[in-house]
Amino acid sequence: MDISNGASYRFFAHWAAFSYQNAIWIIFLAMVIAGFSVVYTANNLGVHTDTTDMLSEDVPFRVNHKRYKAAFPQYEDAFLLVVDAPTPEQAHAAAKRLTTYLQEDEVHFYEASYLSGDLFFEQNGLLYKSIPELEKITDRLAAAQPLIARLAKNPALDTFASVLTEAVDELRNGRNLDMEAVFNGVSSILDARFAGSPHALSWQILFDGEEQADQYQELILARPKHDYAQLFAAERPLKAIREAAVELGLTQGAPEQLRITGEAALAYDELHSAMRGAQDAGILALVLVVVVLLIAVRAVGAIMTVMFSLVLGLLLTAAFATFAVGHLNLISIAFAVLYIGLGVDYAIHFLLRHEEVRRSGQPVTKTLPAASGDIGRALMICAVTTAIGFYAFIPTTYDGVAELGLISGSGMVISLLVTLTIVPALQRFFPIPLIKPFIAIQPVHTALEWPAHARKSVLALTVIAVLFSLIALPQIRFDYNLLNLNDPHVESVETFRDLLENADDSPWHIIALADNRNEAEQLVKKLSRLREVDKVVTILDFVPDDQAEKIRLIEEMAITLGPVSFAPITQQQIDVDTQLTTLQDLQHALNRFLIEQPAHLAADSARALQQSLTNLLLQFDGLNARESQEKLLFAVDQDLLHLLPESVHRLQLALEARPFTQQDIPDSVKIHWQSSDDIYRIAIYPTENINDNDALKRFVRAVQQITPGATGVPVISLEAGQAVVDAFVHAFSLALIGVVIALLVLLRSVKSTVLVMVPLLLAALFTGAITVLLDVPFNFANVIALPLILGIGIDCSVHMVHRSRNTGEAYENLLYTSTARAIFYSALTTMAGFGSLIFSQHQGTASMGLLLLAGVVLTLICVLIILPVLLHAADTKQAG
Repeated sequence: MDISNGASYRFFAHWAAFSYQNAIWIIFLAMVIAGFSVVYTANNLGVHTDTTDMLSEDVPFRVNHKRYKAAFPQYEDAFLLVVDAPTPEQAHAAAKRLTTYLQEDEVHFYEASYLSGDLFFEQNGLLYKSIPELEKITDRLAAAQPLIARLAKNPALDTFASVLTEAVDELRNGRNLDMEAVFNGVSSILDARFAGSPHALSWQILFDGEEQADQYQELILARPKHDYAQLFAAERPLKAIREAAVELGLTQGAPEQLRITGEAALAYDELHSAMRGAQDAGILALVLVVVVLLIAVRAVGAIMTVMFSLVLGLLLTAAFATFAVGHLNLISIAFAVLYIGLGVDYAIHFLLRHEEVRRSGQPVTKTLPAASGDIGRALMICAVTTAIGFYAFIPTTYDGVAELGLISGSGMVISLLVTLTIVPALQRFFPIPLIKPFIAIQPVHTALEWPAHARKSVLALTVIAVLFSLIALPQIRFDYNLLNLNDPHVESVETFRDLLENADDSPWHIIALADNRNEAEQLVKKLSRLREVDKVVTILDFVPDDQAEKIRLIEEMAITLGPVSFAPITQQQIDVDTQLTTLQDLQHALNRFLIEQPAHLAADSARALQQSLTNLLLQFDGLNARESQEKLLFAVDQDLLHLLPESVHRLQLALEARPFTQQDIPDSVKIHWQSSDDIYRIAIYPTENINDNDALKRFVRAVQQITPGATGVPVISLEAGQAVVDAFVHAFSLALIGVVIALLVLLRSVKSTVLVMVPLLLAALFTGAITVLLDVPFNFANVIALPLILGIGIDCSVHMVHRSRNTGEAYENLLYTSTARAIFYSALTTMAGFGSLIFSQHQGTASMGLLLLAGVVLTLICVLIILPVLLHAADTKQAG
């Protein structure tokens, strides 16, 4: 079919001729516009990093969350600070210091709260224990009182050893003393020092009669003042926390250490890892794209033409995004990736078509308009259909993708205008040379010839692949876990996952709101019956039962302990000979006890302590210098005794507990559970590990049956994911309808439209199946691979069908044309750009790169292998 006289041919031919004739002015104007775009974008474009903000505010779960934020703003975009220490006393003291420090920093924080360290809980903490627990503490305190009294007068190692020796002698004489906890505690402290990881003895744990764990933690909630004028809005508060940690000694190597997580930290780390990954991937992609262009066009001038048009289009699209939207989000920021993947294709197709036309030997002034006339209509159809595919996302409730659709769809139009204007202009200075095709290489020639000789095999394999893909489709899943998007090795993610393992402090719990006390009580009763719910916490739980009986036991403890004050201990007070003698006496007493009563209940713990003492004395004997011996004994003294005064002080404070009601709970505690307008906050904790998507869905849906207005991270993750899935189903439906209509109008042929759509639908089907095969679920980040594959599929199919239908290329010749070469090289540049994303530390970006790479490869197969066979079959049928 001769298209040289068509209106569209003449239009695009004249366009190219005009650009070529006015090349200097067009390039100058392009550079001025590019400079303006850079300045305008840099001064006005913002970035929003909240994933949930990418969904419409009218979505029900966002309405619920907005109500929650209004009632309890301290939980919005907050840092969750985790203080780790080897003892609860050290963790508590460090958390108190850090909280005070942050509360005084009004520049970076609205507030900081350490709920467990509130004076109310310090004074009334014993009331939250059960009566049997209080009775045990009372008994242990009665047994420990003589020890505490003597250590208060002389808080030294020799006093402690002497008291333990007397206790061992009492055991030998038949007295019933509960000494196992003390023996085990002292033994573990000595063993820790020998192992090179010394830590202090927790007297609080001894009073409770528990075994000392390796690590204890306290949680601090800090609400930062975000600076949204900065790319990293929480960077300054985060830096302030780091500086506070250094100043307070909460650093690596210290007994007390700080870890930072929470919504603000996770958002910061996600954006940081995403941008770092994009930066690294961008450098790799640039190198790979240049390599592909060298293979494709094999001329520096042609590469400069492609890169100049690409950069100009990208800058213009960024300026449009700034004007039309004003900001980017973690989804729409991918417009640059989309543009590079698709925008470079237009320039490659134009140049390779021009190179093909130049083989006639005519001058550039003749070949350039001819090439533009030939390719212009195909590029226009590609741009229009791809833009429609992107614009279909605008009506969805997923604002993040709607904005991406607006920006990227407009970017395709911009790319078309830039290609048809700038590429012809640059041909005046860098005309593309003739390129020797790789068809002459025998392996390439054989590969291209295979589909022609195996059409039935191609069709059979296609049918088999379709059947397997249809079977796999029901297994496609969406990963609702926002943590799985981030770099798993950053501190915020590792800390958050650690907290998830502790059901009591799990940050992944559902929040329900009640308008009054009666409604709160009713909700608690209903929610507690659910098997998916482990526990439900409200402010009503802060008023303990049986207060009268508990107060009686606490008063008994206070009488038993009596007034205690400790004398300070310094290294100058250490008497090495005295301490050595008392330690040897304790060792001998333990030996006698074990010989006389080897089956005693305390024998195992006594044997462990006796071995630890033996090791200590052997180490002491191995030190020749007196100073070294003093340091060893002083270190052991500190390990065992330096937390005792603080523990006794906290115990004395807890012994001041008094009965109280809900009205007596101070505002510093109440604001976390009951708002100023009496809205009750209800925390609902899961029975299962909701890191699993199925468990998450069961937990959320069960709670929503009772309270549909529930919110919190589990609800937001599930509902946001569901909204994304619904948005994409809706958008894809609109996109396919819009693309089909556009193709029918532009191609004016049902057959051509069907031939364009079949490879596109096959590529989409195969891509869905490959996610199952590779076990790469869709998520909030990689779901944008779908519109890109849609765009690539449309472009490739349009070019092939247009070349076959409008120039009458036979099947045997189609794969040897510049069109097939342009499709192949465009796909290579796309694969180079997106494949580099696989190496990103941001898991969402990496999965997007993997999915895009697979999708582009499948698209290439569908267009260069399956589509030519379908075109041949259609031609054969028509001829018949």
